Amino acid sequence: MTKTVFAIIALSVATLSAPALAAGDAAKGAIVFNQCKTCHVTDKGVNRVGPSLHGVVGRKSGTVAGYTYSKANKESGLIWTPEKLNAYLEAPQKLVKGTKMAFAGLKKPEDRANVIAFLATKK
Repeated sequence: MTKTVFAIIALSVATLSAPALAAGDAAKGAIVFNQCKTCHVTDKGVNRVGPSLHGVVGRKSGTVAGYTYSKANKESGLIWTPEKLNAYLEAPQKLVKGTKMAFAGLKKPEDRANVIAFLATKK
């Protein structure tokens, strides 16, 4: 394939992804988030196996007080935008190689969009 074809494909994926993220349903996301509750809560200042996800949307990776992050997460420099959260929730180890998060990921785009919508309500 040529560079032009790759550019068109990338643009198409980006165009399709943004509306999908915006279309998340927080109520459905709360249900999907039940899979995350073994390790995470959305209560401010409450860490478990994973850090609190209170205020995660827009937060810099590796910055929750009282949580011991992997070097990979602490040094990633990521800001948890909906797009970055989408990529992380799909395949955590792919986005942040060396993360402690052992979760395989949410494969359905609508599940990721819904969880992100839910997390966005936890400010």
